[in-house]
Amino acid sequence: MKKLHFLILLVLPLFCFAQSITLKGKIADEKMPLEWADISISNSEGKIMNGTSTKVDGSFEINLKKGTYKIEVTVLGYKEMEKEIVVENDTDLGTIILIANTAQLAEVVIQSKKKTIEQKTDRLVYNFENNITTAGGNALSAINTAPGVVVKNDVITMLGKGTSRVMIDGRMIELAGEELNNFLKSISAADIKNIEIISNPPAKYDADGFGGLINIIMKKGTRDSWKNTTTVSYDQNKYGIYTLRNTLFYNKNKFRFSASINGKTGNVNATDDLKMYFPDGLSYMKSTTKVKAENLSGKLALDYDLSARTTIGFQFLNDRNNPDFGSDISIKKYNLQNELQNVTLNKSSTDKGSKNQTFNAHLITKLDSLNRKLSFDVDYFNYDSKFDRSFMANNYSPEMLFVDVNQAGRNISKQDINNWSFKADMEHPFKMFNLSYGAKVSFTNSISDVLYYDMITGTPQLDPKQSNQFEYTENNQAAYINGDKKINDKWNLQMGLRLENTQTTGFSETINQENVNNYTKLFPTFYASYKKNENNTFSFNYGKRINRPRFDLLNPFRIYINSNSYSEGNPFLKPSFSDNFELAHSYKEVFRTSIFMNAVTNGYGVLFTSNPETNTQIVTRENYFKNLNYGLGESYSVSYTEWWSGENSLYFLGAKTEFIKEINARPSNSLQVDFTTNNTFSLGKTTKIQIDFSYSTPFKSGLYELGYTSSFDIGFKQDLWGKSMQISLLANDIFNTSYLKDFTSVVNGVKQVYSQNESNRFVRLSVIYNFGNKKINVKERAFGNQEEKKRTGN
Repeated sequence: MKKLHFLILLVLPLFCFAQSITLKGKIADEKMPLEWADISISNSEGKIMNGTSTKVDGSFEINLKKGTYKIEVTVLGYKEMEKEIVVENDTDLGTIILIANTAQLAEVVIQSKKKTIEQKTDRLVYNFENNITTAGGNALSAINTAPGVVVKNDVITMLGKGTSRVMIDGRMIELAGEELNNFLKSISAADIKNIEIISNPPAKYDADGFGGLINIIMKKGTRDSWKNTTTVSYDQNKYGIYTLRNTLFYNKNKFRFSASINGKTGNVNATDDLKMYFPDGLSYMKSTTKVKAENLSGKLALDYDLSARTTIGFQFLNDRNNPDFGSDISIKKYNLQNELQNVTLNKSSTDKGSKNQTFNAHLITKLDSLNRKLSFDVDYFNYDSKFDRSFMANNYSPEMLFVDVNQAGRNISKQDINNWSFKADMEHPFKMFNLSYGAKVSFTNSISDVLYYDMITGTPQLDPKQSNQFEYTENNQAAYINGDKKINDKWNLQMGLRLENTQTTGFSETINQENVNNYTKLFPTFYASYKKNENNTFSFNYGKRINRPRFDLLNPFRIYINSNSYSEGNPFLKPSFSDNFELAHSYKEVFRTSIFMNAVTNGYGVLFTSNPETNTQIVTRENYFKNLNYGLGESYSVSYTEWWSGENSLYFLGAKTEFIKEINARPSNSLQVDFTTNNTFSLGKTTKIQIDFSYSTPFKSGLYELGYTSSFDIGFKQDLWGKSMQISLLANDIFNTSYLKDFTSVVNGVKQVYSQNESNRFVRLSVIYNFGNKKINVKERAFGNQEEKKRTGN
């Protein structure tokens, strides 16, 4: 804690004041003054320093410090004006005349279309609005189309870097795995402005997650307008899924409001395949599951400008899932001569449900004309789930004659997670450099209960040895400081330091075991960029990260998957750490090359071990390896013709693994190649076709070997009534080859090969309808600088 107190004293410098200078002028066309013209002032680095809107008479007034700036004037229907100005004393620019833009609005929209990928100093911004395959989809499917990001087996990863955490509007989502994926599926892709891919996050953000951060930026709506979007879609796999979404944005004067509701119902099919080669023969398990996809979610958000400098806001998200499912599992046991010895049939039904809710309250205030900005956030997150599974496994002879009951039981489990966090951030620009600093505290409590009833006699009998209550608490205190400096027209530097102090306690009531952990760590970050000329930009970054175990992985209790397979957590799991390096080059902002490396220490993961004496599979978690991952990534954005554009990426990935724990296995690694190409064809102004293909080679990684994956997708989109309506059709994974296959490991001399297919092949039909009013009549001029207005833009 002494380190924390010292850092807080270090990062809270005295506020500096400087004499402000007034810049004023008027905006007009050839006939009259222009009200509502947006004025933004940026420095030589391109960072917006101040902004405002013109009054009824076209006048504006802004306070600045001495310096050289770029003034930008924009107003709908007129050509944009930009010019450099030098401000040394109070300055009157006089009347600036704008020229009317006679182009049709639709043509203007096409000309101002954002680039699909924008490279920033510390992140990649992915604008997927032109990606047809996301139409009618959700946040998870949108993330899966982002360059260098893959979603496999309920895990979101950056290629060659590891598991990624997810944020919404800069606020961390305290979920992982299947729960996180279900939450992201409840968010409409149509409500997302863009996705930020932050492979090496700055000190401002939490240090958790080897694969960096995926920040989902939601749309806020344009000023003085209202808009409603309704989406209806139908997915057909083996079964069907219906989805209905509606989103409303309303912005007027000082008030901004948005609301959305999403509902989904239907079924999906999932199959699992596991082969275990024991010394006395093969055990082959095959499972078929019908999962009910039932979801209802909603969001409310509002912001209000208390003054020209201060905004308060509130946000609420709620998500409910009820994915009940029934499974048919068969386990066939063969001898060494490949002769069938016996069959076990396991039939189960599961009542599963979860709900989570997120509350956020925030305040953002601009302290003075020096553009110092202070923000406060209070967040509360709650996740509640239930799991009730009844099953019966019967043994049969090779001739399928009933022998006896293998196992019968009922598993009931509950989990409740609560998280509070409080955060303060300060942006403090100086003449020589920009400084930001802040602090965050968070408190997490997780309670999980497991009850097991033996049903083999027909009467439920509680088994205390297979019932458990586990409580886990995690408290974290953090402080950071970050500075960035433009050295000259070619060089930019950014440095940061984050300190995190963490205390954890895990207690198993059944076995009366408590595990306590307390650690303090520093996480430095560094970024440097060099612009050699207009075509070539180089950058380098470094950051240290931590990967904390999920709450459920720490529960020591044993849960049976079937009569020959069980899973158990490990309360002694420790966090893993990684040092990440990346060198990148951008050519004309269309061809990007990155060379990256991350060194993982005290790595933890799943161990699929086996007991040859009892022919039992055991799924455990251990800190068992250290790893050096490295890779080369290439991406190319290209317009082949006026009607054909493409986004292409090629990654070469490798690793070196060493086991730090005695396990009866050997590490093995090989080269992995991942290729993706997305191609959009414009058949006129209102019709588009998209053809996507991806392929990842088989590869070895430490303890495991994975088979290839590939996907071939075709999408079609038709705009109607000036884009008020869109009809889209998507055929996803046409050849059904994108699922997890041949996931292989050899531990204790037992080879296991696992495959899982969760209805990746489907056809989706979506209809999207937009309506609203682009200009609400207002009684007074709305205020706020340009930076705040960009925050509310579409």
